[in-house]
Amino acid sequence: MTNSTEAWTSPQTRQSTPAAVLDVVIPVHDEQTDLGPCVRRLHAHLSAHVPYPFQITIADNASTDATLAVAEALAAELPSVRVLHLNAKGRGRALRTAWSASAAPVLAYMDVDLSTDLAALLPLVAPLISGHSDLAIGTRLARTSRVVRGAKREVISRAYNLLLRGTLAVRFSDAQCGFKAIRADVARGLLPLVRDTGWFFDTELLVLAQRAGLRIHEVPVDWVDDPDSRVDIVATAYADLRGIGRLGRALLTGALPLVELREQLGRAPLAAPPARVPVGLPRQLVRFAAVGVASTLAYLLLFVATRGALGAQPANLLALLLTAVANTAANRRLTFGISGRRDAGRHHLQGLLAFALGLALTSGALAGLHVVTAAPGRPLELAVLVVANLAATVLRFVLLRLGMHHRRN
Repeated sequence: MTNSTEAWTSPQTRQSTPAAVLDVVIPVHDEQTDLGPCVRRLHAHLSAHVPYPFQITIADNASTDATLAVAEALAAELPSVRVLHLNAKGRGRALRTAWSASAAPVLAYMDVDLSTDLAALLPLVAPLISGHSDLAIGTRLARTSRVVRGAKREVISRAYNLLLRGTLAVRFSDAQCGFKAIRADVARGLLPLVRDTGWFFDTELLVLAQRAGLRIHEVPVDWVDDPDSRVDIVATAYADLRGIGRLGRALLTGALPLVELREQLGRAPLAAPPARVPVGLPRQLVRFAAVGVASTLAYLLLFVATRGALGAQPANLLALLLTAVANTAANRRLTFGISGRRDAGRHHLQGLLAFALGLALTSGALAGLHVVTAAPGRPLELAVLVVANLAATVLRFVLLRLGMHHRRN
């Protein structure tokens, strides 16, 4: 495919290779020295570690040295390597052209200096291939990232990302790391809206993706600064500031079709859980009674197990406290149909109030029994406790229903 601004070069052997799942673009301008080692190393890594058909696209941005000749030699030497030549400079222009023409479902790019460790490449693209995420970026600012670079570049990078957070309310952490990937269907929707053709291209693409409700996956990377980098920091910073201003105005004035983007590309909202039908009083009584029977049996077992070692009153206190907490949780979920943590603390406080009243009833019944009979038998003692617990259970139901059922409705 050739026109006045771009030309493709690809070896004939590509026609017999499987359709690529991943297309990794390397934008270059006057990189005749680094291009060969970069592409050979990347090709070897992809062949050894990426279990999908791939291709490498060298996007030459109007190089004035032998970069294009080196790229064409690489395309002839290595399978699945192709070359795109553009007559105009601009990393964003190169990425837009290469990604727009690619048939691969997942598109990526990386800088020719390979500052980013290639071990992060598969984690970068796997969430896009699986459909879990829509875009993926390498980040040098995560806690687990390992970065080697000078203090000046570190300060500039962090300042730029803080500026983006303050002006454009971005949530991604590292806009300018030269290690990104995007699903092709998402790229087709976003690229026509990205105006920048230079270094701000990445930021503009990510901001649009975020505003469209897309999922951006971040991968912590190991990154070593290239001391021979030719990026003009001052010119790039000025262009980025202009880009922030332009994009900010477009967002404020509604010039961007964000609603349409969300409808076209955004992920559907999560389905709300079906509304729980309130349980009527008869069913509540049946469920409460079932929970109560289980709680009473557990209470009696605990009382009998601890009565000999602790005495009647301490054993009663311990057994009632343990079963009260479990009883509140069971009634909250089973009797009144409440799940989740909302109001759980208040409900357990109400349960403890009911526990205190139950404790007063059962302790008073035990004390009254021992006043009437100095040494009551164990069966009589248990019978009195059962009656007292029944009274406490009725009181507990009234209190819990007032606190949970009516507040829930």
